[in-house]
Amino acid sequence: MKFGLSQAVARTEDAAFLRGAGRYVADLVPGDALRAVVLRTPHAHARIRSVDTTAAAALRGVRLVLTAADLAALGPLPCLGIPRGVTVEPADCPVLAGDVVRHVGDAVAFVVADTVERARDAAEAIVVEVEPLPHVVDPVAALSPDAPPVWPGRAGNVAYTQTLGDAAATERAFAAAAHVVELRLVNQRLVANYMDTRAVTAAVDQRDGRITLTLGSQGSHTVRDILAEHVLRIPPERLRVITPDVGGGFGTKLFPYREYALAAVAAERLGRTVSWVADRADHFLGDSQGRANVTTARLALDADHRFLALDVDMVCDMGAYLSCYAPYIPFAGAGMLPGVYDIPACHVRIRGVFTNTVPVDAYRGAGRPEASYVIERLVDTAARDLGVAPDDLRRRNFVAPAAMPYTTATGKVYDTGDFAAHMARAQEIADWAGFPHRAAEARHRGRLRGIALATYVEACGAVGPETATLRLDRDGVVTVLIGSQSTGQGHATAYAQIVAEHLGVPPSRVRVVQGDTDAIATGAGTGGSSSIPVGGVAVDGAANRLAEVVKAIAADALEAAAADLELADGVVRIAGTDRTVSLSTVATAPQATPARLTVAETVRPKAATYPNGTHLAEVEIDPETGAVTIVRYVIVDDVGMTLNPLLLAGQIHGGVAQGLGQALMEQAVYDRDSGQLVTATLQDYALPRAGDLPDFVFETRNVPCATNPLGVKGAGEAGTIGAAPAVINAVVDALWRARRIRDIDMPATAQAVWAALREHDRMHAL
Repeated sequence: MKFGLSQAVARTEDAAFLRGAGRYVADLVPGDALRAVVLRTPHAHARIRSVDTTAAAALRGVRLVLTAADLAALGPLPCLGIPRGVTVEPADCPVLAGDVVRHVGDAVAFVVADTVERARDAAEAIVVEVEPLPHVVDPVAALSPDAPPVWPGRAGNVAYTQTLGDAAATERAFAAAAHVVELRLVNQRLVANYMDTRAVTAAVDQRDGRITLTLGSQGSHTVRDILAEHVLRIPPERLRVITPDVGGGFGTKLFPYREYALAAVAAERLGRTVSWVADRADHFLGDSQGRANVTTARLALDADHRFLALDVDMVCDMGAYLSCYAPYIPFAGAGMLPGVYDIPACHVRIRGVFTNTVPVDAYRGAGRPEASYVIERLVDTAARDLGVAPDDLRRRNFVAPAAMPYTTATGKVYDTGDFAAHMARAQEIADWAGFPHRAAEARHRGRLRGIALATYVEACGAVGPETATLRLDRDGVVTVLIGSQSTGQGHATAYAQIVAEHLGVPPSRVRVVQGDTDAIATGAGTGGSSSIPVGGVAVDGAANRLAEVVKAIAADALEAAAADLELADGVVRIAGTDRTVSLSTVATAPQATPARLTVAETVRPKAATYPNGTHLAEVEIDPETGAVTIVRYVIVDDVGMTLNPLLLAGQIHGGVAQGLGQALMEQAVYDRDSGQLVTATLQDYALPRAGDLPDFVFETRNVPCATNPLGVKGAGEAGTIGAAPAVINAVVDALWRARRIRDIDMPATAQAVWAALREHDRMHAL
């Protein structure tokens, strides 16, 4: 099938995007819309004494100024991602801060005016009197008994504590261990920095009072339901959410934000369309951020270097408020801490900690990159401390294919995988055996060279249920209605390929509709790499059933048995003959009622999928500057089944770019004294550009998933999960070979590497 499964079909979406014809929220703002801005506090922590909007409201063109006093009917932004059995004291984010601001960028007022410029002038005219309060921006420092409280009554600023695994079994294993390796790691705070900043346009139908919000999201139904039930406190049918094109989400567009409710309230009160479009400062100071964990991990091994137990203590920065899914993210990651290894016992303690910083929530991988980084850095450290080869130590402790299905010590059930095979293939591609020669040549040039692996497994593809509705229209076009949401992944192409597999139509004859709560009844949205393992499986089931309906109708027109028919090239054909009937003819047949030509399939995932793979990085360091160059990067992944090699490579490359960004350059930095975010612009926060990235060698070595009929495992986050540990392991390998430096934290910037080398030289000169 030319356009079917596993074919390298070019993205149908790209023609519009490459011409600048995308339809993003900011492109769709009506010319007569009022414009809004948010007044954000410059204080890390302060009690609000008064907010005077008199001068602002009197300025020309200002239509409305909202403060917390105007929003008594609204609820706060809720925290819904609380793991079962965990008790969390409420720390929800108010739509506007009224009594206390808890981080730089906390929202104090919402100003609506004729133009953005007039709204900004009015925001600057608002007088806010505050009483500064002590602040804390470091999660470990926040645990101190004398640390300033972010919220009253939370001892040591602990939002919640959670444990996983068997503490007693883990303790016994450590007591019997021949070797114990310990490592402290930092997964630094990151800013998502998607290209398409958040935006919302709110309009109210004066006839029935229905509110329509056009906004960028990862699922219009999720945003609608949370906003309606928890914040606006209106029936969901009174709220319509439309999501057009979205330029990146990375988890941080999964849930609603303050501005969506504020725009809705403003539109209702003014009877006018109101639009708010974030600038980059709004993004840095107002959108949820990612990672921000400090972890201490210990690994117990026997005399034969087999893993016995893993003990992990995680301090997880929640920021000033508990964002929508924030407590669930460390829990999701903790379950994957054993990685690809047969570790009989495991115990994890998680402490969510409040700080006076922007709240943290899901960011690409949502806990699994953090887990992969911990176990893969720890295994490499163990190999170095014990004097064994890192690949040999991994090979000795991998979960074997014959052990599948395998239940980890944290309760995850791996259905399939051959971890040793993809590691061996990555080593072969990268010429692992030839590294000593390359390292010697680098030394001759005055460079330090390192090589390392990261073998990972993740859990994903379990967000649902998702319903796909397929309809054969009268013009022969197949319409797919589905509640997932493309944010750049290429859903229109991927779903069209699945339709083509069953109905034999080219992508140009498939129309995919997403992002409209009026057009689509339900939707789980896009998160956790579930669009294909769940949404795609739903499309597959519906397309198969629609094909049978089409054959049954065409059988009458062709005077043949349905079993003798095939669908290909946009027609229904009697197999082995030239007798055909077009899909448009089928759709207009007397018995082809709209109800008959509309088929829905709902998929409720019963288990996660477990994509896995090996990332191999080879780096070179200039010891005079500390600059790190990635000279070789190999990826061999098991994604179960490749739906489209081009889409898959794009997802993997994009994920690796984000992982390399974390490894080498990205970091959100707060000043401890002032509480200011000192990396609040793209002049201060480094993002990887094309020139920072190596040429990737990417292959798949797939083992079909056993938990869905397509055999596909999620792939949207896989690149991010393997990249950071591979690169940092390679940097440490280079530093160890040259100076016996055992560890370095992310980001391994040129300055950080140079400082580590200078500190080593200084210590050894004493």
